Amino acid sequence: MDNQLMPGLVAASACPPSEEMIPAPVTPPPELSDNWKAWNEFVEANPETGFMQSSWWVDFRNTCGFENFGITLKGEDGIAGGAVVLKFWYADDHCFYYIQDGPVLPRDPLAAEEVFSVLLTEIEERRETEPGTVSHLRIEPRWLSLPNFVRGFRAIPPLADPYLEARDTRCIDLRPSEAAILAQMKPKGRYNIHVAHKHGVSITEDTSEQGLADFQSIYEETAARQGMRAKPPDYFQPLVSVFAPARHRSIFFAEYRGERMATALVIYFGVRATYFFGGSREVHRHVMAPYLLHFEIMRKAKALGHQWYDLWGVISPPSKPSSAVRKSTSCRLSTMSTTMPLTIVM
Repeated sequence: MDNQLMPGLVAASACPPSEEMIPAPVTPPPELSDNWKAWNEFVEANPETGFMQSSWWVDFRNTCGFENFGITLKGEDGIAGGAVVLKFWYADDHCFYYIQDGPVLPRDPLAAEEVFSVLLTEIEERRETEPGTVSHLRIEPRWLSLPNFVRGFRAIPPLADPYLEARDTRCIDLRPSEAAILAQMKPKGRYNIHVAHKHGVSITEDTSEQGLADFQSIYEETAARQGMRAKPPDYFQPLVSVFAPARHRSIFFAEYRGERMATALVIYFGVRATYFFGGSREVHRHVMAPYLLHFEIMRKAKALGHQWYDLWGVISPPSKPSSAVRKSTSCRLSTMSTTMPLTIVM
């Protein structure tokens, strides 16, 4: 099996870890190299990974101060596995390595173990060339169970580190008919979709500057209501921009009497459409706009050929509206690899 370093787009400079960092200016992405094209196709075809292993996510993370390198392992039939590895300098002479939605391994357990071993060897060799100290490697795979060959890592508790993605999510199976999808919902979910229709709630998509501004406003209102720290506008503008050429994103709104009541930023990639960020207004909650919003996103995702609608994120307490929508409209709870990211000290 050959191993090959995949060239990536490396950020020109690093920033200290802060949500208030000023991203680098967003420019149109360069034409993808053949290696990146092959990698994107490989990752999109693999249901056990996600968009955070794509070149578009790497471009976005570069605007946030991350650098990156990639490793692909090739077999007789093409790419067998690999990983895009992010690197962040959190001090002048200290950084960490970060694999989101990965590493990507073959389904065969023996081949997966071989690929994983080679990846760790390549990463260790890369670490030895760094000008500073690499404190640790973190992986956040989408594995539903932890392979027995993954050893030496320790789990990181939720909220113990700002660089963590959600490990619990709810996924709705879009493969059945629309009627069957509705039938699988809880009665409250179906009823509230009907209520939204009755009140004349409509759904639209808008990724213009005004759409981004409206999204940010609703999202920030929701974050404040739930006691969460909202990401700044400079986080979302590059995110929407870098995914635009491949048509891998959209912003949806639920409107009532001309006012935008709920919103969702959706990422399309592989078998999934992912509800990545969103929120809803406090006013006019009786019209149940978020329920219709998510149902129409499901219909759109199904029409585009996606098999799952991923509601992304840790399930919030039942008393919170966001949790109520998720639980009323969802069909399957998915916990990825022991619910915690895994870290190995290097």
